[in-house]
Amino acid sequence: MRQKYPIALMCRAFDVSESGFHAQRTRPVCKRKQENTRLEIEILAAHQRTRETYNAERLHYDLADHGVQTTPYRVRTLRKKLNLRCKQKLKFKATTDSKHHLPVAPNILNREFAVNAPDKVWVSDITYIPTDEGWLYLAGVKDLFNGELVGYAMNERMTRSLVIQALFRATAKKHPDKGLIAHSDSKNTCTRFQ
Repeated sequence: MRQKYPIALMCRAFDVSESGFHAQRTRPVCKRKQENTRLEIEILAAHQRTRETYNAERLHYDLADHGVQTTPYRVRTLRKKLNLRCKQKLKFKATTDSKHHLPVAPNILNREFAVNAPDKVWVSDITYIPTDEGWLYLAGVKDLFNGELVGYAMNERMTRSLVIQALFRATAKKHPDKGLIAHSDSKNTCTRFQ
């Protein structure tokens, strides 16, 4: 821009003195600006470290825990400047439907969780995991004797094949004897996936 317009003309247009313009160009960066630049980097790192879920006040405490001294107001101001926002929590997704007319398998286990040998009682359940792409369902099968995860399966949908795949993987891995009790406390799972 200096090649096209003389400095004197630009200074007059912006109502700035020429001496002020030249002084600003040679003046060192002020301490506050340097500190803000360093804080911006720290705030970005803390924002990512906290999985973008902390507001300004919690972010301030996190920074203090990591040895960065500042004020909540300054964190709020710099977050706004950097356009950082907390991720919104995904809406709760119910996975159990107890209001149905399907037959329910009998509760053979009856809360007797003490088991004296492996591969006698397996328990299973389905949970969901929020991801950036949406929900992911995890069906897990655990041996009650030692707490070992003997089988699992994941899918984008909670289907009959998800539970069957988890049980199949468990039986393929452990080869249990006859008489194994496979229990799920989720009535939804017991009825829907029989």
